[in-house]
Amino acid sequence: MKKLFTVFMVCVLAIAMLTACGKDNKTNETPTPTEEPKTEATATPAEETPTPAQETPTPEPATPTPVPFDPSAKSEGVMTYAEYIAAEKDDPVTVECFVQAHQSWWENKITVYAADPDGAYFFYEMTCSEEDAAKLVPGTKIKATGYRSEWSGEIEIVEATFEIEEGTYIAEPVDVTALLGTEDLVKKQNQKVSFKGLTVVGAATYKHDGSGSQGDDLYFKVAKDGKAYSFLVESYLCGKDTEVYKAVEALKVGDVVDLEGFLYWYNGVNPHITSAKVTGNINTKSEGVLTYAEYYAAEIDTEVTIECYVQAHQSWWEDKITVYAADADGAYFLYEMACSEEDSKRLVPGTKIRAKGYRSAWSGEIELVEASFEFLEGSFIAPAVDATAMLDGGITIDNETLKYNMNRFVTFKGFTVKDAASYKADGSGSQGDDLYIRLSKDGTYYTFLVESYLCGKDTEVYQTVESLKAGDVIDIEAFLYWYNGMNPHMTKVTLVTE
Repeated sequence: MKKLFTVFMVCVLAIAMLTACGKDNKTNETPTPTEEPKTEATATPAEETPTPAQETPTPEPATPTPVPFDPSAKSEGVMTYAEYIAAEKDDPVTVECFVQAHQSWWENKITVYAADPDGAYFFYEMTCSEEDAAKLVPGTKIKATGYRSEWSGEIEIVEATFEIEEGTYIAEPVDVTALLGTEDLVKKQNQKVSFKGLTVVGAATYKHDGSGSQGDDLYFKVAKDGKAYSFLVESYLCGKDTEVYKAVEALKVGDVVDLEGFLYWYNGVNPHITSAKVTGNINTKSEGVLTYAEYYAAEIDTEVTIECYVQAHQSWWEDKITVYAADADGAYFLYEMACSEEDSKRLVPGTKIRAKGYRSAWSGEIELVEASFEFLEGSFIAPAVDATAMLDGGITIDNETLKYNMNRFVTFKGFTVKDAASYKADGSGSQGDDLYIRLSKDGTYYTFLVESYLCGKDTEVYQTVESLKAGDVIDIEAFLYWYNGMNPHMTKVTLVTE
């Protein structure tokens, strides 16, 4: 029995060993020696919850990019500014533009200043209801149809009707100061413009001839580089209660101003001013310096100090120079003022100086003698004053109006040559000497001359006067020198008729 039991146990052990060897061969079911056995905490559960599949989001419709507003764009059949300005007078035109300002509405009509980025338009008495007039605020876009017209150089649209469109645009003022006196200025016609540093040379008047009263158009004169211009405040655009109307009423001769307005045209530049700002005054004098009125009234041989602006000068020689000078109130003749050759080259027209010397008179000519000077900051060239109407029947010696304007830069219109010019007053000279000529106006005779130290024999005015014949009619520019009556020093002569 023990033997049989022993045999049985041997068989059981053998089977157990064979079973163990079989498990060692199943490597895919046994962890590799490098792997640590999983603990209960890290063991993979028998059944894992499947991760739900993510849904693909439905794309939202794309928001269209807004198209920027283009104030230059035109509808079909609408003219560009270039096409409008090139149209013939009385041609029908259709334009799109933006209101910048308008005059007073009345009787179903309104006059409008308008613009686009390329130019500007003036609608004269456009058909408009009172209700629509209230909608024409600055920036409003309109489409208008009318006729291209011209009046005294002003290009405008007349007999116009309009409709309001979507869009807004305000034009910035264009600085046209440098274009004053040039042919390019008219290309900016009707635009909102600015002018910087102009000098007032004529105080405001109601109406162009001074015949009006407060509330009428307000005219005033300004100058730049020796040329004068007539500007105005259009009362239907800016009435008597507006800031600009009151500011222009208060302007004084000599004020330096910055201006804004619409570049209206009437036989030349005639802007409708909407803003006026005073930045200074060229007649402001330092302490101890005489005004022109005080200088004119001073006693002979009184020591005086003046501040003025060079307008021209004669030839420099031996450390002396004779200068024609002015401020906005009057003019000065500085005779043989002490001056180095180097400084003489700096005395260009417009230069401001302070001069000290003695007030003198010679044959009626008021002048400053024994003078010395220093340079100051500032510049001014006085425009010519028309002295023709000051002649008062030909009397010049006792003509107080003429005398007060002594030495100013002036013009004389419509004088007739009596005799050909002569070298020196008595004809005893030769070419290169002072050139004298006798002229007549309204039956009275006057003597004018070309001062050779101011305008020599090679200058245009000298040669023009040499060629004049009896009977020629001429216009003249000159400095109103005095010698026993007026004896102007001519700087320019224009032949009107032969």
